[in-house]
Amino acid sequence: MHRYLRRAALQLLRSTGVFHLVRNSRWRQQRLLILCYHGIAQEDEHEWRPGLYMHPTIFEQRLEMLKRGEYNVVSLSEGLQRLREGRLPPRSVAITFDDGCYDFYSRGYPLLGKYRFPVTVYQTTYYSDFQKPIFNLTCSYLLWKRRGVILERSFEFGVESPMDLRSEASRHQIVLKLVKGSEAKGLTGVQKNELACQLAALLDINYEELLEKRILQLMTAQEIAELAREGVDFQLHTHRHRMPEDETQFRKEIEDNRRRLEEILDSTPVHFCYPGGVYRTAFLDWLRTEEVISATTCDVGLASMTDHPLLLPRFVDTSARSALEFESWLNGIGSILVLRKAASQRYVPPQD
Repeated sequence: MHRYLRRAALQLLRSTGVFHLVRNSRWRQQRLLILCYHGIAQEDEHEWRPGLYMHPTIFEQRLEMLKRGEYNVVSLSEGLQRLREGRLPPRSVAITFDDGCYDFYSRGYPLLGKYRFPVTVYQTTYYSDFQKPIFNLTCSYLLWKRRGVILERSFEFGVESPMDLRSEASRHQIVLKLVKGSEAKGLTGVQKNELACQLAALLDINYEELLEKRILQLMTAQEIAELAREGVDFQLHTHRHRMPEDETQFRKEIEDNRRRLEEILDSTPVHFCYPGGVYRTAFLDWLRTEEVISATTCDVGLASMTDHPLLLPRFVDTSARSALEFESWLNGIGSILVLRKAASQRYVPPQD
């Protein structure tokens, strides 16, 4: 009901010219919309996780709306500098991608290049060197592939038989047991990959084919370097996609991430994105100590001069959002109407 009323309200505001007025207002010119994306589907990932993956056709439609609406797509660093100086061009937008998955290289960047839009990738680095699918996501994806069945065959790694794959909730519980079991046993990345391979065999899924397609894998160092030479901006997202609440471990995540990116790039990354949008007040001082000058969250909103530079809001665009809702965020109406700006603070499972 709420979604229906919101759509009706947006349609009314659009038809009466309010979209246009806000779009060209001084209020909008003083704000930067930072768009957030995660993955562009290579196959059916958008059906499995529509909150993470977007079909390439929908993504291109978003880019076409930016072009047709004459929005000024600026790089993140330029946009933040101009925001601080009060020199933003009208209708400013920055595009960011989290994680740095291979599908950005194969699907996302070619579309961005077609429109000549700058982009920032917040790159995790552990799986860039360990070229295997991300463990927890892979387990979830494999189970989804066999959704709707009850599997009678046993699986020894802390998961009882039969395995009920008929609902998202039951599949999620299986993934949690696999992740917690692997952490309790201290499995290495290699051992976790072997476990995922065993799970695929149990589910009658060709794991080697998944590896060849590089679904749920990150870009390699060579691919990152190639895109950097073409102008893609790579920034910090932790080494292992986790946010320890211990200062030493937290700073090690930043240091390992930065060191690896510096080895690949000709620059030192100074912008950061919280994995999963999870942040704590204590993180701010730790980031300053690591000389991070900006950090983006998953809290929704347009960034303004009054926002804390280490708690910048973004708009997380997903397949579930309509073109009308996307347009409302481009012009700023979406930010004005949103009821809840703070994202839920959920723990992000580590990637190693």
